[in-house]
Amino acid sequence: MGNITFDFDGKSAIVTGAARGIGKALSQRLVDSKAIVYMVDFDEAELQKAADEVGGTPLAADVSDTSAVSKVVETAIADSGRVDILINNAGILRDKVLWKLSDDDWTQVLDIHAGGTFRFTRACVPHFRNQEFGRVINLTSYTGLHGNRGQANYGTAKAGIIGFTKTAAKELAAFGVTVNAVSPNAATRMTDSIPHDKVAELTGPISRFADPSEISDAVCFLASEEAGYITGAVLPVDGGVSM
Repeated sequence: MGNITFDFDGKSAIVTGAARGIGKALSQRLVDSKAIVYMVDFDEAELQKAADEVGGTPLAADVSDTSAVSKVVETAIADSGRVDILINNAGILRDKVLWKLSDDDWTQVLDIHAGGTFRFTRACVPHFRNQEFGRVINLTSYTGLHGNRGQANYGTAKAGIIGFTKTAAKELAAFGVTVNAVSPNAATRMTDSIPHDKVAELTGPISRFADPSEISDAVCFLASEEAGYITGAVLPVDGGVSM
């Protein structure tokens, strides 16, 4: 956990892709900051294990399924009476050069990343509007900004999330809702297999991947009341690799 102190006492948060990696770290950070945290993931067994470790409430769901998304939000509202923070982190990879991508490779990646971000935000908006308060933080990527070989589907999805973030920020500002994105470069299972000699070119001048807790500090700041004048921003937490 980082050294920065946040207070989310009485606040309710939904975190998608919460069974492992950045999503799990974000959930832990929010729980440690006294938020009521609903952890969402498709992998029910892994989610339950993570929730037991973190102290969050597991709600297994497919973020590409509108009815499942609605059920998660309804459950969170019924349980806590409100939803204040939404962190859209769920994602999958189906990496192939574009001429080898199947329709399913394309559709599934866009439907989980961009589609899940859209569905959860849409489901939360009526509650945000009633409360006149809400924080949405979407996880994007260097690839969405700059592209990467073998990731036409992923890059399109992450670029789409940036466009969605800016559009939603403009639409929701009048209701006391901010919408921002974070572009992380963190050590996860996906970075474990990267050869040591390739790490430097992928990590920028700081020459290391972030610990997921460092991503959590940035996300929690954007989720805080103190960040109320920040909206439509894309914050790179990437060690300078995107410069």
